[in-house]
This record gives sequence, structure tokens and C-alpha cells, in this order.
Amino acid sequence: MTTVLWNFAAFVVALGILVAVHEYGHFWVARRCGVKVHKFSIGFGKSIWNKIGKDGTEYSISIIPLGGYVKMLDGRIDEVSESEKHLAFDHKPLAQRSAIVAAGPIANFLFAILAYWLVFLIGIPAVKPVIGEVTPNSIVAQAGIESGMELKAVNGVKTADWESVNMGLIAKIGDDHMTMTLASSAELGVEKQYTLDLKSWSFDPETESAMSTLGFRPFSPAVHLTLASVQEGGAASKAGLLVGDTILSVNDKSVTQWQEFASIIRDNPERSLSLAVDRDGAIEQLTLIPEQRKGRNDDIGFAGISPTFDAWPADYRFDLRFGPIEAVGKAIEKTKQVVGLTLTMLKKLVVGDVGLNNLSGPISIAKGAGATADYGLVYFLGFLALISINLGIINLVPLPILDGGHLLFFAIEAVIRRPVPEKIQDVGYRVGGVIIFALMSIAILNDFMRL
Repeated sequence: MTTVLWNFAAFVVALGILVAVHEYGHFWVARRCGVKVHKFSIGFGKSIWNKIGKDGTEYSISIIPLGGYVKMLDGRIDEVSESEKHLAFDHKPLAQRSAIVAAGPIANFLFAILAYWLVFLIGIPAVKPVIGEVTPNSIVAQAGIESGMELKAVNGVKTADWESVNMGLIAKIGDDHMTMTLASSAELGVEKQYTLDLKSWSFDPETESAMSTLGFRPFSPAVHLTLASVQEGGAASKAGLLVGDTILSVNDKSVTQWQEFASIIRDNPERSLSLAVDRDGAIEQLTLIPEQRKGRNDDIGFAGISPTFDAWPADYRFDLRFGPIEAVGKAIEKTKQVVGLTLTMLKKLVVGDVGLNNLSGPISIAKGAGATADYGLVYFLGFLALISINLGIINLVPLPILDGGHLLFFAIEAVIRRPVPEKIQDVGYRVGGVIIFALMSIAILNDFMRL
């Protein structure tokens, strides 16, 4: 319950910030164009806080935190006196109306740049994208890529860390091939480009990673069967396991790899497991009953322990941090990269290369908000930037009811030299509303399927 409440609180904060940014974009440009604004609201429904500003605008926070709006004087909705016609949105020139509508998504993109600038200014821990284990006969292996190589670029886009690599891989879902630029530790300063044949590549993003399905894993230090921590009150603690114990066998079967031991625990919730452990040179016999927890698809076992790791090589870990000026360029570059990835995925969603089961709704966003808030400010800022970009792009989709739909009507108006008839606009809004409702329903259904 605590996790749910934390996720909800983080979701409300994140959505409140992004909605405020988006609506402030509309509000700021509307005021600069001389449009009278009746109300600026974060949220819908009954107001839980409001204030009338010196400018006559009512500023409000409403009870349903799923959006917001800016209510402007508009002759299509309000009765406008002759003395106030110059203040009405619908009486403004086409260029000004277009600027007011476009300002919301633009504000989201600018906010993303600001958020990424703060991320790069504060610095974020990162790991060099060095390839670890390569699966024999996999797509990566067939391309000639080997363990120990460092990824420098995916499809020509530089990859300083694993996040950049993952974004580059996801963007190629549904394509026939992909290029990777790698450097070998045996040939210092030499970078080579490899082409991967993706015709046979397919994977479920919900249960698999792009890297593992291509046939490689990121390098990580060796993991040992000696325990580094034992959760107080957990299954392992109740079984008598202690920090420093080394696992030797399970049910009289020797184990040599931590992953092997972890898989046994995961596959045996609430089942008795006989362990043999080395404790300071003496063999101890213990009984472990893993706790049962809800997994993605079924119940899994959990013991509440973690292993010891070898130290990372000194030059593998670093802080991705830049000075105030350089961080601006990096923030813009990162925003462009995420915009490109989002547009690519939208296109693939439309043509069917990516299934509708990949759509995410408010529950997934809430989980993401809660998880990143747990990790700290810099990760939460990165999450805000990502969602802000997606919010900006989605609002520019040319569907009536969205900002992009309004801009589409304005573009038609510019061509035919008169506003699109209100009856046609009304039909467009109804159709757009049905499409948006259908997509949101699918996204929410996907969220529930992932619970």
C-alpha cells in the first residue's frame, strides 16, 4: 500500500509539473497576443484552490489531476461585446492563434531541455557500454561482435552510456538491419562498424530486453556466491543465513553460479530448500523457504539476499557531468534524440511494426514516477524530461481535440482563406475524441495486464 501511495504521489507531482508547463505555454503566448484569459487551471473538476490575479485571471488547482486547461475569451463559446472583440481568441490573426496553440507543446520541449540541462549539470552515474557475455550463434555473434568490445555508436548516434545504447536499439524494432560502431580493447583507437541482420529479430519488450534478444549482455563485475547482505526479517534471515556465508549446494546439488542459485529461489516460492553453506570454513546445513511474491506473469520466490561483486575497473564507471555551457548543447542533443525515438516509435505503431500492447497508460507512468523518485532528483528530472517530450509530441498529432488538430484546421484555413466550417470541426472533434478514448482504453488495459 505504501508503494502504491508513493507512486500516486510522484505521479501527481510529475503530471502537475508537466501540465503546468504545457498550459503556461498557451497562457503566456495568449497574454502576449492580447487575448483575455478567464481561467488557468491545473486539473479538472471541482476547484480545491483558486485565486483571482491582478490581471483578472482565475488561477485554480482542481480535484482531478489528469490534465489542465486555459479558458480564453472566445466568440465561438462566449458572448463577446464589441468593446472586447479585440481580446477574443477567435478574432486574432491566424498567425497569433497558431502561435498560441503551438506554444503548449513547445513549452514541453523547452522544459525537457531545461530538465536535461540540470541532469547533465548535476551529473548522473554511468557505466561505459562494454559488451560482456555474447551468446553463440546470436545476431550479435553472427555480425562478428565479441565480448570486451566497447559500443561507440548505434546507427551513427554516439552512445556514451547504456541508456543511449538501449534507446538506439529500441528505435530499430521492425527494421531489417542495424549498424553498430565498436572499439576493441586489443586495437586501441581503432573503431569498426558492424552490420546486424535483424530479419529474424523479435522480442516482447514487456518480458525481454533488446540486448539479450540480440545476444549480448552488458559487462558487469564477477558475481560470487558469498552473501553481501541479508534482509532483516526476510526468508534468508529466518533460515539462519548470515553475511559472509558462501552457498555450496541446494537440495544436495552443487551450485557454482549466482544466477543459477537465484533462479532456484525464484522458481520455488514457499517451497523448502535444503542449503549447504560455508561459514568461516565450517559447513552449515540450513533450510530456506523463499517468500512468495507477485511477478510479471506468475508468483516468484524471494529470499532477501544479495551477493558480493568484484570491483568495477576504475575506468568503466564515471559521472556523466558537464559545465553550464556544454550542458546546454548536450541537453539539446538528448532532447533531439528522444524526439527522434518517439517519432520513430509512433510511425512504427501506425504501420504495425510495433504492437498496441506497447502503449502505456497512467498506471505505468505512475510506477515510473515512483521508481525514479526513489532513485533521486536527477533520475526524476530525466523521467520528467522524457514524459514532457512525449506529451509535446502527442499533442502535435493532427487529431482534432489535440493541439495538432487545431493546427491542422488553421493550416486548412490558411489555404482556403476562411475558417473551416464549425460543423466540420465539430465532426472532427467527435472523431478525434473517439480515437483518443480508444487509445487511452488500450493503454489502461495494457497497464492492468502488466499488474
